[in-house]
Amino acid sequence: MRPSVISNNSPRVIGTGTALPGNYVDQEQLSSRLRELWEKRYSDLRRFDKIQGALGITGRHLALPIEEYIPLDTFAKTNDAWLRVAPEIGAVAAELALERAGLKPRDVDHLFFVTVTGIAVPSIDTRVISALGMRKEIKRTPIFGLGCVAGAAGTARAADYIRAFPSEVAMLLSVELCSLTLQREDLSIANVIASGLFGDGAAAMLIGGNTPAATGPQVIATRSLVFPNTEEILGWEIVDSGFKIVLSSKLTDLVRANILDEVDSFLATQQIDRSDICHWIAHAGGPKVLETLEGALALPEAALARSWRSLQSVGNLSSASVMFILDELLEDNAAAPGDYGLIIGMGPGFSVELVLLKW
Repeated sequence: MRPSVISNNSPRVIGTGTALPGNYVDQEQLSSRLRELWEKRYSDLRRFDKIQGALGITGRHLALPIEEYIPLDTFAKTNDAWLRVAPEIGAVAAELALERAGLKPRDVDHLFFVTVTGIAVPSIDTRVISALGMRKEIKRTPIFGLGCVAGAAGTARAADYIRAFPSEVAMLLSVELCSLTLQREDLSIANVIASGLFGDGAAAMLIGGNTPAATGPQVIATRSLVFPNTEEILGWEIVDSGFKIVLSSKLTDLVRANILDEVDSFLATQQIDRSDICHWIAHAGGPKVLETLEGALALPEAALARSWRSLQSVGNLSSASVMFILDELLEDNAAAPGDYGLIIGMGPGFSVELVLLKW
C-alpha cells in the first residue's frame, strides 16, 4: 500500500494550550478525605489504602476547593458546579492555544468540543465562544460520550474537517472535571480506583491547513476502532446521583490482546513500523494501562515517560490527557523535523483512536 502524500496543506497542529483549576490537593490529603467518607461502611480499609497507594499519583487539581464538595449531594448540584467552572478553564486553555498560534478568537472557523463529565444544553462551547468573542458564524460540533478517547478522536475529526476546508482553522477543546462525578455511595472497587485516579483540567488544540509558516506536526493519518460487544468494559452508568463509573478488570486484557496488531497494521498503511515512532503520546489511563501498553507494544525504556509524568502529577484527565502530553512535547521542542509521533487514545466502547503525526 502506498503511503499518504504529505502536502503543505495537510492538517497541522498550529497551537496548543492547557489549563488546570487552581485548587491543588496532594494525593495523601485526598485519600485521607475519601477514607473518612467511607471508613464506617467499607469492609476492607487496608485494600482501600493499597489501591490508592498503587496509583502512583502525587496530587490532583480540583474544580472546587475541597470543602465545597461536601454539600454536593445530588446530580443537579454537581452539574451546576460543572456549568460554572467548565467554561472558565476552557476559555483559559483556548486563549493560550490562540496566543501560541498567533491567532485571534475570530480566526477560528469550527469549534469541536469534547467532554464526558457534565451536561449542558446549549453545550459549554457556546459560553466559551461568548467569553472569547468568537464570530457568531462559527461552526460547532459538541461531542459527548467518547470518554477518555475523545482527545485523540477529536484531533482526528478536526483534521478531517481541515482536509475538506484547508483554508480554515479548527479548534478542539476538551474540558473534564472528573472530581464532580464522585459517587459517595458507591463502594465498588471500580469507584475506589476512579476516586483516586481521575483529575480535572482543560486543553485546547488548533489545527490549520494553509499554514506554510507553522512548525507544528502534520496529522498524516488516523484510524478509529470500536470493538463489538464491549460496552460493559468502560463507561458510565447513569444513576440518580449522576455518573457511576463502569470499569472492568478485563480492560487491560482487551488492550493486551489487540493493541499490537492494530498499531502495526495502521503504521503499515504509511509504510512505517513501530521503530520509526520517536514520540509516543499515549493516554495516561492508569499504571496498569500504561504498563500493558509498554509490554504489548514492546516499547523502549522511557518511551511513555511523558504519559507516566502526566499521570503522576495531575492524574488521569480523561479526554484532555493526550492533549496535555502533546502540549508538553511541543513546548519542550523535543521533536525534530522528520520525526513521527503516535497518539493513542482509548475509551468506552471499547474504542481506540490512533493519530499519526509528522514534524
